[in-house]
Amino acid sequence: MAHLADGGAPLLGEPPPIELGNATYAVRGRAKDGLRSVEHLAAWLRDLRPRLEVTLTDDDLRGITENDLRHARELRDTIRALADASTQGCDPDPDAVATLNRHASRSPRWRELRTTPEPHTTVCATGRPVEAALAALAEEAVELFAGPLRQELRACHGPGCVLYFVRDSPRREWCSPGCGNRARAARHYAKVRHSTRD
Repeated sequence: MAHLADGGAPLLGEPPPIELGNATYAVRGRAKDGLRSVEHLAAWLRDLRPRLEVTLTDDDLRGITENDLRHARELRDTIRALADASTQGCDPDPDAVATLNRHASRSPRWRELRTTPEPHTTVCATGRPVEAALAALAEEAVELFAGPLRQELRACHGPGCVLYFVRDSPRREWCSPGCGNRARAARHYAKVRHSTRD
């Protein structure tokens, strides 16, 4: 898996469902798809692996199918629709809710106790691990959109940015420092242009 390039989508340290939603992003104001191929999905899951509830091996990632890619894209688009509704203060689309719930129910998971080398829990699942990982992401999205983090979900106000983030500080307005810098620069240039016209 080390030979794969980045998944193509930015990882900004947001909750994993928002990271998946942000797999649609913009470069210079143009929309980009971070999940263009099976390889992009494999690289994205590889990069997010330490934060996933379900353990994915390199063999699991090599076994990703076009069907997995289709499910990941549908889940991403659903998360984006729900995030958009939430940040706009609108009721979520019932079809998006139904799609999210369908993804969350795709692969049953449970926790088991392991005692070696020390007592710990591990997540077990029926079906393929990639399906279970995507279902776990959907389940995390259910928790996010039903819980208190929904109130802190924001759309980035950076010029041309289409990413979402969970506000961790009352002053945070952007998904990243780069977007904040671009927004401040755009305001400065607009102010300079306006003052030179006067």
